[in-house]
Amino acid sequence: MTTRRHFLRAATATALAAQIARAPNAAETPTQPMHTRPIPSTGEKLPIVGCGTWRTFDAGDDAARRRELADVLRALFAAGGSVIDSSPMYGSSEAVAGALLAESNTRSKAFIATKVWTDGRAAGIAQMEQSMRLWQTDRIDLMQIHNLLDWRTHLATLRDWKAAGKIRYIGVTHYTSGAFPQVESVLRSERIDFVQINYAANDRDAEARLLPLAADRGVAVIVNQPFGGGSLLASLRNRALPAFAQELGCTSWAQLLLKFVLANPAVTCVIPGTGRRDYMIDNARAGIGVYPDAAMRQRIADAVA
Repeated sequence: MTTRRHFLRAATATALAAQIARAPNAAETPTQPMHTRPIPSTGEKLPIVGCGTWRTFDAGDDAARRRELADVLRALFAAGGSVIDSSPMYGSSEAVAGALLAESNTRSKAFIATKVWTDGRAAGIAQMEQSMRLWQTDRIDLMQIHNLLDWRTHLATLRDWKAAGKIRYIGVTHYTSGAFPQVESVLRSERIDFVQINYAANDRDAEARLLPLAADRGVAVIVNQPFGGGSLLASLRNRALPAFAQELGCTSWAQLLLKFVLANPAVTCVIPGTGRRDYMIDNARAGIGVYPDAAMRQRIADAVA
Protein backbone atom coordinates (compact mmCIF):
# COMPACT_ATOMS: atom_id res chain seq x y z
CA MET A 1 0.00 0.00 0.00
CA THR A 2 1.34 3.42 -0.94
CA THR A 3 2.00 5.61 2.08
CA ARG A 4 1.13 9.26 2.44
CA ARG A 5 4.84 10.06 2.87
CA HIS A 6 5.67 8.52 -0.49
CA PHE A 7 2.82 10.36 -2.17
CA LEU A 8 3.87 13.69 -0.73
CA ARG A 9 7.48 13.15 -1.77
CA ALA A 10 6.56 12.34 -5.36
CA ALA A 11 3.91 15.03 -5.71
CA THR A 12 6.22 17.69 -4.26
CA ALA A 13 8.82 16.82 -6.86
CA THR A 14 6.21 17.25 -9.57
CA ALA A 15 5.22 20.69 -8.34
CA LEU A 16 8.80 21.87 -8.03
CA ALA A 17 9.67 20.68 -11.50
CA ALA A 18 6.85 22.73 -12.96
CA GLN A 19 8.94 25.80 -12.25
CA ILE A 20 11.63 24.97 -14.84
CA ALA A 21 12.19 24.14 -18.51
CA ARG A 22 9.72 26.73 -19.72
CA ALA A 23 9.49 28.65 -22.94
CA PRO A 24 10.81 32.22 -22.68
CA ASN A 25 8.18 33.43 -25.16
CA ALA A 26 5.10 31.86 -23.58
CA ALA A 27 3.59 35.18 -22.53
CA GLU A 28 0.49 35.30 -24.69
CA THR A 29 -2.54 33.04 -24.59
CA PRO A 30 -2.82 30.78 -27.66
CA THR A 31 -5.14 32.25 -30.27
CA GLN A 32 -6.20 28.87 -31.65
CA PRO A 33 -8.95 26.99 -29.79
CA MET A 34 -7.78 24.20 -27.52
CA HIS A 35 -8.53 20.71 -28.76
CA THR A 36 -11.21 18.72 -26.98
CA ARG A 37 -11.81 14.99 -26.65
CA PRO A 38 -15.04 13.19 -25.81
CA ILE A 39 -15.72 11.67 -22.43
CA PRO A 40 -16.57 8.12 -23.56
CA SER A 41 -19.50 7.55 -21.20
CA THR A 42 -21.44 10.59 -22.45
CA GLY A 43 -19.71 12.10 -25.48
CA GLU A 44 -19.30 15.44 -23.69
CA LYS A 45 -16.24 17.26 -25.08
CA LEU A 46 -13.47 18.03 -22.58
CA PRO A 47 -10.55 20.41 -23.23
CA ILE A 48 -7.35 18.37 -23.23
CA VAL A 49 -5.11 20.53 -21.00
CA GLY A 50 -6.20 21.34 -17.46
CA CYS A 51 -4.71 22.63 -14.24
CA GLY A 52 -3.51 20.58 -11.28
CA THR A 53 -3.58 22.27 -7.87
CA TRP A 54 -1.33 20.14 -5.66
CA ARG A 55 0.89 22.54 -3.73
CA THR A 56 0.48 25.33 -6.29
CA PHE A 57 -2.99 26.40 -5.06
CA ASP A 58 -2.30 25.83 -1.36
CA ALA A 59 -2.17 29.59 -0.81
CA GLY A 60 -4.30 29.97 2.32
CA ASP A 61 -5.04 33.64 3.01
CA ASP A 62 -2.03 34.96 1.08
CA ALA A 63 -3.65 37.76 -0.94
CA ALA A 64 -0.73 38.18 -3.34
CA ARG A 65 -0.63 34.49 -4.17
CA ARG A 66 -4.39 34.41 -4.64
CA ARG A 67 -4.12 37.20 -7.20
CA GLU A 68 -1.47 35.21 -9.06
CA LEU A 69 -3.68 32.12 -8.99
CA ALA A 70 -6.64 34.13 -10.26
CA ASP A 71 -4.43 34.96 -13.24
CA VAL A 72 -3.71 31.24 -13.71
CA LEU A 73 -7.42 30.47 -13.93
CA ARG A 74 -8.03 33.37 -16.28
CA ALA A 75 -5.28 32.03 -18.53
CA LEU A 76 -6.76 28.52 -18.39
CA PHE A 77 -10.19 29.74 -19.43
CA ALA A 78 -8.84 32.17 -22.04
CA ALA A 79 -7.00 29.27 -23.68
CA GLY A 80 -10.20 27.22 -23.80
CA GLY A 81 -9.37 24.95 -20.87
CA SER A 82 -11.74 24.00 -18.08
CA VAL A 83 -10.45 21.12 -15.92
CA ILE A 84 -9.27 22.03 -12.41
CA ASP A 85 -8.19 19.02 -10.38
CA SER A 86 -7.80 19.03 -6.60
CA SER A 87 -8.21 16.95 -3.44
CA PRO A 88 -8.87 17.36 0.29
CA MET A 89 -5.23 16.37 0.87
CA TYR A 90 -4.00 19.45 -1.05
CA GLY A 91 -4.16 21.81 1.92
CA SER A 92 -6.22 24.93 1.14
CA SER A 93 -6.30 24.29 -2.62
CA GLU A 94 -10.01 23.44 -2.81
CA ALA A 95 -10.96 26.50 -0.77
CA VAL A 96 -8.70 28.81 -2.77
CA ALA A 97 -9.86 27.54 -6.16
CA GLY A 98 -13.50 27.64 -5.08
CA ALA A 99 -13.19 31.20 -3.81
CA LEU A 100 -11.46 32.36 -6.99
CA LEU A 101 -14.18 30.87 -9.16
CA ALA A 102 -16.88 32.51 -7.04
CA GLU A 103 -15.15 35.89 -6.99
CA SER A 104 -14.71 35.90 -10.76
CA ASN A 105 -18.13 34.39 -11.47
CA THR A 106 -16.50 31.71 -13.63
CA ARG A 107 -17.90 28.53 -12.10
CA SER A 108 -19.72 27.81 -15.35
CA LYS A 109 -16.38 27.72 -17.21
CA ALA A 110 -14.81 25.18 -14.87
CA PHE A 111 -14.90 21.40 -14.90
CA ILE A 112 -14.27 20.74 -11.20
CA ALA A 113 -12.54 17.45 -10.43
CA THR A 114 -11.82 16.61 -6.82
CA LYS A 115 -11.47 13.51 -4.67
CA VAL A 116 -12.53 11.61 -1.58
CA TRP A 117 -9.57 10.53 0.52
CA THR A 118 -10.58 8.86 3.77
CA ASP A 119 -11.83 5.58 5.24
CA GLY A 120 -15.48 4.75 5.85
CA ARG A 121 -18.82 5.72 4.36
CA ALA A 122 -19.74 8.41 6.89
CA ALA A 123 -16.30 10.01 6.77
CA GLY A 124 -16.39 9.96 2.98
CA ILE A 125 -19.77 11.65 2.85
CA ALA A 126 -18.66 14.30 5.34
CA GLN A 127 -15.48 14.96 3.35
CA MET A 128 -17.32 15.29 0.05
CA GLU A 129 -19.90 17.61 1.58
CA GLN A 130 -17.04 19.74 2.87
CA SER A 131 -15.49 19.78 -0.60
CA MET A 132 -18.74 21.10 -2.05
CA ARG A 133 -18.77 23.88 0.53
CA LEU A 134 -15.16 24.78 -0.22
CA TRP A 135 -15.79 24.80 -3.96
CA GLN A 136 -18.94 26.86 -3.30
CA THR A 137 -21.02 24.66 -5.58
CA ASP A 138 -23.93 22.28 -5.27
CA ARG A 139 -22.56 19.90 -7.88
CA ILE A 140 -19.08 18.51 -8.55
CA ASP A 141 -18.29 17.57 -12.14
CA LEU A 142 -15.99 14.66 -11.28
CA MET A 143 -15.54 12.98 -7.92
CA GLN A 144 -12.63 10.55 -7.76
CA ILE A 145 -11.53 8.02 -5.17
CA HIS A 146 -8.05 9.20 -4.28
CA ASN A 147 -5.39 6.46 -4.57
CA LEU A 148 -8.19 3.86 -4.37
CA LEU A 149 -8.46 4.39 -0.61
CA ASP A 150 -11.46 2.34 0.62
CA TRP A 151 -12.69 2.38 -2.96
CA ARG A 152 -15.45 -0.21 -2.62
CA THR A 153 -17.14 1.77 0.14
CA HIS A 154 -16.85 5.10 -1.63
CA LEU A 155 -17.85 3.80 -5.04
CA ALA A 156 -21.28 2.86 -3.72
CA THR A 157 -21.71 6.38 -2.31
CA LEU A 158 -20.49 7.99 -5.53
CA ARG A 159 -23.06 6.05 -7.52
CA ASP A 160 -25.80 7.22 -5.18
CA TRP A 161 -24.61 10.82 -5.47
CA LYS A 162 -24.42 10.60 -9.24
CA ALA A 163 -27.98 9.30 -9.39
CA ALA A 164 -29.05 12.19 -7.15
CA GLY A 165 -27.30 14.75 -9.37
CA LYS A 166 -24.70 15.83 -6.81
CA ILE A 167 -21.85 14.71 -9.04
CA ARG A 168 -21.74 14.25 -12.80
CA TYR A 169 -18.96 11.70 -13.20
CA ILE A 170 -17.15 9.19 -10.98
CA GLY A 171 -13.61 7.89 -11.14
CA VAL A 172 -10.56 6.48 -9.38
CA THR A 173 -6.98 7.71 -9.22
CA HIS A 174 -3.44 6.65 -8.52
CA TYR A 175 -0.02 8.13 -9.13
CA THR A 176 2.36 5.16 -9.16
CA SER A 177 2.85 2.28 -11.59
CA GLY A 178 3.07 -0.13 -8.68
CA ALA A 179 -0.68 0.30 -8.18
CA PHE A 180 -1.56 -0.45 -11.81
CA PRO A 181 -2.63 -4.07 -11.14
CA GLN A 182 -5.20 -2.83 -8.63
CA VAL A 183 -6.32 -0.05 -10.96
CA GLU A 184 -6.68 -2.60 -13.75
CA SER A 185 -8.79 -4.82 -11.52
CA VAL A 186 -11.16 -1.94 -10.80
CA LEU A 187 -11.41 -1.03 -14.48
CA ARG A 188 -12.29 -4.60 -15.37
CA SER A 189 -14.84 -5.15 -12.60
CA GLU A 190 -16.57 -1.77 -12.25
CA ARG A 191 -18.32 0.75 -14.45
CA ILE A 192 -16.72 4.16 -13.92
CA ASP A 193 -16.39 7.28 -16.05
CA PHE A 194 -12.78 8.30 -15.40
CA VAL A 195 -9.44 6.95 -14.31
CA GLN A 196 -6.53 9.22 -13.35
CA ILE A 197 -3.01 7.77 -13.61
CA ASN A 198 0.63 8.70 -14.05
CA TYR A 199 2.09 8.66 -17.55
CA ALA A 200 5.07 10.45 -19.11
CA ALA A 201 7.80 10.12 -21.72
CA ASN A 202 10.02 8.48 -19.09
CA ASP A 203 7.19 6.65 -17.31
CA ARG A 204 5.46 4.55 -19.95
CA ASP A 205 4.14 1.57 -18.00
CA ALA A 206 0.55 2.69 -18.63
CA GLU A 207 0.96 2.03 -22.35
CA ALA A 208 1.16 -1.74 -21.92
CA ARG A 209 -2.22 -2.48 -20.36
CA LEU A 210 -4.02 0.40 -18.63
CA LEU A 211 -4.42 2.84 -21.50
CA PRO A 212 -5.65 0.18 -23.95
CA LEU A 213 -7.97 -1.22 -21.26
CA ALA A 214 -9.43 2.22 -20.51
CA ALA A 215 -10.11 2.70 -24.21
CA ASP A 216 -11.75 -0.73 -24.46
CA ARG A 217 -13.88 -0.09 -21.37
CA GLY A 218 -14.97 3.38 -22.47
CA VAL A 219 -13.26 5.15 -19.56
CA ALA A 220 -11.84 8.66 -19.87
CA VAL A 221 -8.20 9.05 -18.81
CA ILE A 222 -6.76 12.00 -16.92
CA VAL A 223 -2.97 11.97 -16.75
CA ASN A 224 -1.15 13.23 -13.68
CA GLN A 225 2.64 13.60 -13.46
CA PRO A 226 3.09 14.19 -17.22
CA PHE A 227 6.51 15.60 -16.41
CA GLY A 228 7.70 12.31 -14.97
CA GLY A 229 7.09 13.01 -11.30
CA GLY A 230 9.31 16.08 -11.48
CA SER A 231 12.60 14.39 -12.26
CA LEU A 232 12.21 14.63 -16.02
CA LEU A 233 11.83 18.40 -16.31
CA ALA A 234 14.62 18.84 -13.80
CA SER A 235 16.96 16.77 -15.95
CA LEU A 236 16.11 18.84 -19.03
CA ARG A 237 16.67 22.23 -17.44
CA ASN A 238 19.99 22.89 -19.15
CA ARG A 239 19.41 20.93 -22.36
CA ALA A 240 18.50 22.53 -25.67
CA LEU A 241 15.11 21.70 -27.13
CA PRO A 242 15.63 19.31 -30.07
CA ALA A 243 15.13 20.80 -33.52
CA PHE A 244 12.36 18.33 -34.34
CA ALA A 245 10.17 19.99 -31.69
CA GLN A 246 9.46 22.67 -34.30
CA GLU A 247 7.60 20.09 -36.38
CA LEU A 248 5.08 19.85 -33.55
CA GLY A 249 4.95 23.61 -32.91
CA CYS A 250 6.62 23.17 -29.51
CA THR A 251 8.72 25.97 -28.03
CA SER A 252 9.45 24.40 -24.63
CA TRP A 253 10.25 21.04 -23.09
CA ALA A 254 6.99 21.26 -21.15
CA GLN A 255 4.98 21.48 -24.37
CA LEU A 256 6.92 18.62 -25.94
CA LEU A 257 6.38 16.37 -22.93
CA LEU A 258 2.67 17.18 -22.80
CA LYS A 259 2.29 16.48 -26.52
CA PHE A 260 3.98 13.12 -26.01
CA VAL A 261 1.29 12.21 -23.47
CA LEU A 262 -1.58 13.65 -25.48
CA ALA A 263 -0.50 11.75 -28.59
CA ASN A 264 -1.94 8.60 -27.03
CA PRO A 265 -5.59 8.49 -28.18
CA ALA A 266 -6.72 6.93 -24.89
CA VAL A 267 -5.73 10.09 -23.00
CA THR A 268 -8.59 12.53 -22.52
CA CYS A 269 -6.92 15.29 -20.51
CA VAL A 270 -3.60 16.11 -18.85
CA ILE A 271 -3.34 18.13 -15.62
CA PRO A 272 0.16 19.47 -14.93
CA GLY A 273 0.43 21.29 -11.62
CA THR A 274 0.46 25.01 -12.38
CA GLY A 275 0.82 28.06 -10.16
CA ARG A 276 1.88 30.82 -12.56
CA ARG A 277 0.09 32.47 -15.45
CA ASP A 278 3.00 32.09 -17.89
CA TYR A 279 3.31 28.40 -17.07
CA MET A 280 -0.42 27.90 -17.61
CA ILE A 281 -0.13 29.56 -21.02
CA ASP A 282 2.92 27.45 -21.84
CA ASN A 283 1.04 24.27 -20.91
CA ALA A 284 -2.04 25.33 -22.86
CA ARG A 285 0.03 25.58 -26.05
CA ALA A 286 0.29 21.80 -25.94
CA GLY A 287 -3.47 21.73 -26.45
CA ILE A 288 -3.26 23.08 -30.01
CA GLY A 289 -1.68 21.98 -33.25
CA VAL A 290 -0.50 18.51 -34.22
CA TYR A 291 0.69 15.53 -32.18
CA PRO A 292 3.55 13.10 -32.68
CA ASP A 293 3.10 9.81 -34.48
CA ALA A 294 4.69 6.64 -33.11
CA ALA A 295 8.08 7.35 -34.67
CA MET A 296 8.16 10.90 -33.35
CA ARG A 297 7.06 9.74 -29.91
CA GLN A 298 10.04 7.42 -29.83
CA ARG A 299 12.31 10.29 -30.81
CA ILE A 300 10.95 12.29 -27.87
CA ALA A 301 11.46 9.37 -25.49
CA ASP A 302 15.01 8.93 -26.77
CA ALA A 303 15.70 12.66 -26.42
CA VAL A 304 14.74 12.70 -22.75
CA ALA A 305 16.38 9.39 -21.81
